[in-house]
Amino acid sequence: MTKFLFNEFEGTSPEAWKQKIQVDLKGADYNKTLLWQTNEGFNIRPFYTKQDGTNTKINLPKKGFKICQTIFIDDVKIANSLAVDALKRGANAIQFKASKPFDPKNLLKNFPGDTPIYFQLSFLDSNFKTKLAKFCHATNTYIQTDIIGNLAATGNWFFNLKEDYNQLEKVISASNNCISVSGELYQNAGANISQQLAYTLAHANEYLNQFGANVADKISFNFAVSSNYFFEIAKIRAFRILWESLLKEYGVENKEAHIFTQPSLRNKTLYDYNVNMLRTTSECMSAILGGSNTVANVAYDEIYHKSNEFGARISRNQLLILQQESNLQEAQNFADGTYYIESITNQLAEKALDIFKQIEKSGGFLKQLKAGIIQKKITENALKEEEKFNNKETILLGSNLQINKADKMKQDLELYPFVKQRNIKTLIAPIIRKRLSENLEKERLDHE
Repeated sequence: MTKFLFNEFEGTSPEAWKQKIQVDLKGADYNKTLLWQTNEGFNIRPFYTKQDGTNTKINLPKKGFKICQTIFIDDVKIANSLAVDALKRGANAIQFKASKPFDPKNLLKNFPGDTPIYFQLSFLDSNFKTKLAKFCHATNTYIQTDIIGNLAATGNWFFNLKEDYNQLEKVISASNNCISVSGELYQNAGANISQQLAYTLAHANEYLNQFGANVADKISFNFAVSSNYFFEIAKIRAFRILWESLLKEYGVENKEAHIFTQPSLRNKTLYDYNVNMLRTTSECMSAILGGSNTVANVAYDEIYHKSNEFGARISRNQLLILQQESNLQEAQNFADGTYYIESITNQLAEKALDIFKQIEKSGGFLKQLKAGIIQKKITENALKEEEKFNNKETILLGSNLQINKADKMKQDLELYPFVKQRNIKTLIAPIIRKRLSENLEKERLDHE
């Protein structure tokens, strides 16, 4: 029956499609009218056909994605209460953030034993992390340590190069899943997608070079996704291809990348903040369809409000609706066979690989970071993005288009929503996370 139905239709070649489109354009230039170029330098066409498909086998998660709630540990009992409540209300993974040691026994009281837990700790203490790993002793516990990411973001090591590596080596010897490469830093600072992929790969390669191929089993990745819907789906898929290719060079086969994904903060806005919910919904869909293992949404008021029950509930419910009501429970393979996504996945991977090779030829990621080359490249692209935003080529609704002049925010700020000036000495220029609309928002606040 299926064979008969397909035989009823004649195939149409790409040339025939293009010819038909040119006729319909009535003299308008096809290239200028319908092609557009991305920040990565790719020309996007108005249609894609079977010839653009790659049928690349990608090592994707086997059981869909986890819904993660992020909780900051200030008071252990409160953090435990919030986490247990989130698990009862639909979350099935928790990310704890902390700036100092805590009591894991009280923190994880009444936790289901199979709950994936992520610990993002902004301090380096091998003794504490080793004890934490032994207490949790689970394969689904991730201690998100990234000494290179800390150097890139702050401009300094936690202690110094030698001591940081010594501390990390102790953690590696005593625990699983103890390195998390902060790919989200490059997105939130303004890198284009090819740069994000290349820098994340080169960043991870520094750990492989230092500790050997065996450490691959202990590395996970933290990505941020923005609102370029199809490209963000392709980004996650492209990274899996790149990571598997890199590991093959180290003799490691069939090692699936573990990817923790959050919506970007770069395109989130202070004014007309409810639009942030639309942005994060689209971004979470990209993360899911791209094949992320765990997705942690951000609240619509994340940039200016302290953590609150309403914001946390809405962000969690967005993921629950996508998972349960939109039937995306196991959507990690949905993009397979889509000509457009396969084509841009392949292009992104190839472009990122070229950048990665250039970095390695020049001495590696750390060397380029210390020389300021990585920072310079990201800044160049970030300035291009800001120029497009200022010229209204990139639209953030409510910020640079359809502005509600009656919208007042000065009295509603619980957190400082802009880049903070740091008057400290650094070893290297840090990579600064910055939102696109910050300069415009500062002007509006000044005139309220």
